[in-house]
Amino acid sequence: MRKFKVGFVGAGAVTRLHLRGYANHQNRVEIVAMCDPSEAAVNERADEFGIAGRYTDVNEMIRSAGIEVAVVCTPSTIRQSVITPLLQAGIPVFVEKPFADTLAEAEAIAKEAASLSVPVSVNQNFRRHHKFEFIRGLIEEGVIGKLEGIHFASMFYRQDAGWRIHTERHAMSVMAIHWFDGIRRIANAEAESIYCTTYSSAAIECLGETDATVQITFANGVKAHFTQSFSSPLGKDDLVVLGSEGVISTTNNEIKLYRKDPSGLPNWNPTPVQTWNEALPIEEAIFDGLDQLLNWIETGIEAANSASDNLHTVSLLDGAYLSAKDNKVITFNKGLL
Repeated sequence: MRKFKVGFVGAGAVTRLHLRGYANHQNRVEIVAMCDPSEAAVNERADEFGIAGRYTDVNEMIRSAGIEVAVVCTPSTIRQSVITPLLQAGIPVFVEKPFADTLAEAEAIAKEAASLSVPVSVNQNFRRHHKFEFIRGLIEEGVIGKLEGIHFASMFYRQDAGWRIHTERHAMSVMAIHWFDGIRRIANAEAESIYCTTYSSAAIECLGETDATVQITFANGVKAHFTQSFSSPLGKDDLVVLGSEGVISTTNNEIKLYRKDPSGLPNWNPTPVQTWNEALPIEEAIFDGLDQLLNWIETGIEAANSASDNLHTVSLLDGAYLSAKDNKVITFNKGLL
């Protein structure tokens, strides 16, 4: 376990979550540089967290800061242009999700990283923050028998500001990217097809979609369905995982296991047979993602959150947008468009 010198590219709001999480692990990471085209943004964030190296040009940071790992928190619209010089300098990258706006851009980044043998991992922090990995483990243990279906609803009111509201891709790229990733981790199989419908509510100021409904079929027969809404005054965050012998349900931090009522009749107020409380704070989940990259650097064993793995997540996102645009079912080849 060695300590790594880390530099940030992008000084926006999301960097606070990273820096708060990393502050608890100073034996593992040392933040030595902050880079953003806005000098004011760099100074604000660097002052807040006591970061000495301050840059407005990524190439100057590469030359002067002595960083061993880069954390990229820029808008996804410019990710490829930022990540490329880092890869060419041999600097491993931990990048925010989605790590590119389109599958073509994501594939280009992953291909270059592989050709240069430079590790790239993606911040899929909701794998542990939203309990997807824990539920995947329960399914592997057989607690619900054969996995058959996944149903999820993420609904709340969210008015974003800044660059994202001016892009054609909104709610799914901001939040549903987590659900694409988490659902495919639970399904533990490649996606075969996807169908998606979207709309943009007048309640939210943005160019892209605010609401989406998605259906996914996986190669092992599992069917998944989820709804994402940024326009709902009613908040809802419910995940139900259906199996041949039981059901897992999550609300907030609790994970509950239910069995069929002995009477065989519907039970509208069942008692869970087992309950788990498994929630990693979001800042710690972000550090966990970075630490996966650091372990990859140390051991040479590819991390579970690698860029190549996340191609399948970005493919689901791309497929959903294509399906909504053309109003048709989109099929995949081994999980990729």
